[in-house]
Amino acid sequence: MSQPEASPRRAAQRVIGAFPRWPVYLIGALPGLWAFWLVLGDRLGADPVKALEHLLGIWALRFLIASLAVTPLRRLGGPNFVRFRRALGLLAFFYACAHLLTWIALDRGPDIGAIIGDIVKRPYITLGMATFAILAPLAWTSNARSIKRMGGAAWQRLHRWVYLAAVLAIGHYLLSLKSWTLEPLAYAAAVAALLLFRVFWRSRGNKPPRAA
Repeated sequence: MSQPEASPRRAAQRVIGAFPRWPVYLIGALPGLWAFWLVLGDRLGADPVKALEHLLGIWALRFLIASLAVTPLRRLGGPNFVRFRRALGLLAFFYACAHLLTWIALDRGPDIGAIIGDIVKRPYITLGMATFAILAPLAWTSNARSIKRMGGAAWQRLHRWVYLAAVLAIGHYLLSLKSWTLEPLAYAAAVAALLLFRVFWRSRGNKPPRAA
């Protein structure tokens, strides 16, 4: 009985395994390009800089959640997208970089004192900078050379900080809003569910997935 069910799954996995990684980066770049096109066309409303910051930040959060969902999806019997997890994580970091640079270059300007003051005085910016500080070393070490140099165990310990980054990113997003709608609450629920799944999986004595 299990063989007919397993065969389509194996066939689907062969298709996924044959799919190259570069289209993921190409497709992932499209929302950012579209956002900047909207800016050039003056289609982001009365405050285009804030709207651009928001769009870039939202896509950073979406890709971060997508990267965290890869392993639970596989554990629950879904398709195995592990080979694309690194691309999703790097896309999250690239959008976080664009989000931060937009805030520095177009919102706050070159006033270093004002930037530092915002980081210290505004909790949502503090959380955002803490998120970026975690994502930066994760992106820098997101390659096979780093895994070999650090060793698999040390590399995995470092990259588990991505869960804290996701929590901080949600906090940054929620605190930056004047009111909470269904969308931010849905992102918060998704991160909570992914964290609970990890806790549940580990509590059953399962080992964490190998570095990919």
